[in-house]
Amino acid sequence: MLQKIAFFLFLLSSIWVSAQNEQLALQYFDDGEFEKALTIFEESSQKQPSNFFFFQKIIECQQQLKQYDKAEEVIIKRKDKNNQPLLLIELGYNYQLQKNTDKAEKNYDLAIQEVEKEQNYAYQVANSFEKKVLLEWALKAYETAQKKNPKLNFDYQSALLHGQLGKLDLMLQKLLDYSYSNQENTALVQNQLSRFLLDDVNGAFANEIKKGLLLKTQKSQDVYWNQFLSWFFVQQKEYGKAFVQEKAVYKRNPDSFYNIVTLAKLAIDEKQNEEATSILTFVLENTDNLDLQMQAHHFLVSMEIESAIEKDYLAIDLKLQGLLKKYGITPFSLDLQILTAHFEAFYLKQTNLGKQLLQNALQLPLNIREESRVKMELADIMVYDEKFNQAILYYAQVEENLKNDVIAHEASFKLAKANFYKRDFDWTLQQVKNLKQSPSLLIANDAVELFLLIEDNSVEDSLRIALQDYAKADFQLYQKKNDEALQSFLSILQKHKGKSIEESTLFKVGKIFEEKNDYAKAIQYYQNILEQHKDGIYKDEALFFSAEIYRKHLLDIEKAKQLYEKIVLEHPDSLYFTESRKQYRTLRGDSTI
Repeated sequence: MLQKIAFFLFLLSSIWVSAQNEQLALQYFDDGEFEKALTIFEESSQKQPSNFFFFQKIIECQQQLKQYDKAEEVIIKRKDKNNQPLLLIELGYNYQLQKNTDKAEKNYDLAIQEVEKEQNYAYQVANSFEKKVLLEWALKAYETAQKKNPKLNFDYQSALLHGQLGKLDLMLQKLLDYSYSNQENTALVQNQLSRFLLDDVNGAFANEIKKGLLLKTQKSQDVYWNQFLSWFFVQQKEYGKAFVQEKAVYKRNPDSFYNIVTLAKLAIDEKQNEEATSILTFVLENTDNLDLQMQAHHFLVSMEIESAIEKDYLAIDLKLQGLLKKYGITPFSLDLQILTAHFEAFYLKQTNLGKQLLQNALQLPLNIREESRVKMELADIMVYDEKFNQAILYYAQVEENLKNDVIAHEASFKLAKANFYKRDFDWTLQQVKNLKQSPSLLIANDAVELFLLIEDNSVEDSLRIALQDYAKADFQLYQKKNDEALQSFLSILQKHKGKSIEESTLFKVGKIFEEKNDYAKAIQYYQNILEQHKDGIYKDEALFFSAEIYRKHLLDIEKAKQLYEKIVLEHPDSLYFTESRKQYRTLRGDSTI
């Protein structure tokens, strides 16, 4: 027994030493110390002569040291023992490094001949060529195998090689053929196309995808291509066009209705309210599913609230009450209940009615996620009512009940904001420190902005007078007292001119004027940020929202294009980078999509 234990310990220590040596050799190799790396790899190879990794590393070290004759000797010695096609590639590449093209290609041809004899070699041979950036030879390996055995399918691998060679038309053709033949891998193909779309500087590839998919839908009646085309239009954020395709899918597959509702939600998120309304109206006209009906009504009323003015409030309230009466107070109508409570509190200023509706909802048989959503809205109303401590308790419960969930991260930030509104800046600072690393980019971005706001203005003003004024104005904005908030922010600009608080305040004022549709004034305040705070944290926001105003409202396309371009060139890490790049390309006329 003791002998077995001793042997086992000896074996473990040998493995550990071997791993340490291998790590050291790799470190030497990465540092360019090839002679040291070679010595260790040769020692390791003597202990494990069949290990291909050590063999390959020995060759690479010798080639880096220009010891081509020694590398050839090592390759041929191994080839005499085991005539693998990979060794022919290694030998050919060794000749290529010596600029002996004829001998190199002779060995590459021999490797291809091996694939012709045994098609199962195709993947490892092509992979070996690809590692050496011999992409045409890698393609030849796949094509040879597929020609010899048509049952084999290397369309996906060949497509990616065509992409690396810049032959995007061939890549697209092969990827689409592969996805249709292997529909379980559609998401894999779409992920690859998404990567190329990200680097599609002039929009030409997006146009090719569109043409290719439209051609497929015309030639084939298979609903698969309508679904693929819908996916493409969603990538381009063209939800109206995606809806056309989803309707075609629905006619042949009525079970696809949930996809249409999801499409409406995406359109709402992108503020494409007209398209969203068309989609949701279609849903209400074509389904008896109560859950889908409620979702559609919820989205429609939410959009209506967002654009409503005070004279519309009574009609909206009656609509919400009618929907609750129609669908009842049950867990299934929870979204409508939360929306109604929010509207009662934040728009009709009836906070007690809103709180009561939510307290009643908590008596329903809800799961932990549903309960957390109710508590989140209840906490929001408590903040509105300046009952900060009660709100903080509810936010903390959501944090605890849904740890690491996106709702929990949102609750954490709202808890920090509640402390900010009650002007407990030190506690807020501690909370946002942790949130700066949130997996949600939006929350992380907001946390960074709040952290810098407090920290910068604490250093400059130990009494934090400007910060207190800002917290008051920001809270008025939270309560939707926009006119009061505007006056408070304008007062800050007068009282604290040139101080750190100025940049954040200019941005807030710009946003308020934008919401009031006073676009000229909004532009003026954004421009102040760009001129007076060139190194500030709101520069990309000022550029983006100015560009959006020029494009959507002032219809100055040239000016919008210039501002989008500045974001693309100067702010690649901005949250607005992707949308700016898309709009810049469109305005520049790069894409007809």
